[in-house]
Amino acid sequence: MKVAAPYPEVCRYLGYRRGVQPDPETEALIRACTARVEQAAQPRTVSAVHPLTFGAGNGLELGPIRVESAALAKNLRGCEQVILFAATLGLEVDRLIARAAAGRVAEGAVYQAAGAALIEAVCDAATDALRAESEAQRWYLRPRFSPGYGDFSLTYQPEIVRLLRTPERIGLTVTDSMLLLPAKSVTAVMGRTRQAVACHRQGCQACGKTDCPFRRD
Repeated sequence: MKVAAPYPEVCRYLGYRRGVQPDPETEALIRACTARVEQAAQPRTVSAVHPLTFGAGNGLELGPIRVESAALAKNLRGCEQVILFAATLGLEVDRLIARAAAGRVAEGAVYQAAGAALIEAVCDAATDALRAESEAQRWYLRPRFSPGYGDFSLTYQPEIVRLLRTPERIGLTVTDSMLLLPAKSVTAVMGRTRQAVACHRQGCQACGKTDCPFRRD
């Protein structure tokens, strides 16, 4: 999968907002570091469709995974199936960031931002492909929803990883503290419904953390 990290998104992750642009020297650094991240990345994704069952209150069953989350239940209302999804940029991006941490602070910050923008772009490209495949079968996708959004706890990450068999399929594991490794990785749930919906991306709108410094305007 060949995907680029959008320059405006890299800048957003670096804190440039409301029309503020980097100076020429900083722009050159951003573009150079972003190119290195894109060269180091080995994007891989995996997904699987499972039945969705609504239980009492905010209880859900995503295939064999039992979840309690008001935010996810709201996102999936009207759906009959879910797609469990995972994506990663691979370990080389983590290594690039780690090497820069030994003194090249500015480069390290840009690598972090470029990695964040690139994994989102990879997820968006994969979601577009899944949406097209689903719509060919007259299913419609709800926006991607990841553990950590709202009250959808990170503690569900190990179950998603286990069910998708990501360690052997794309090299993605979960640490004891529920963080993904490689770090520039994503797990997510997407609802599938027979009801036509206009939007399959949601991002910041799905998250209640309105004080996040990376939130889109």
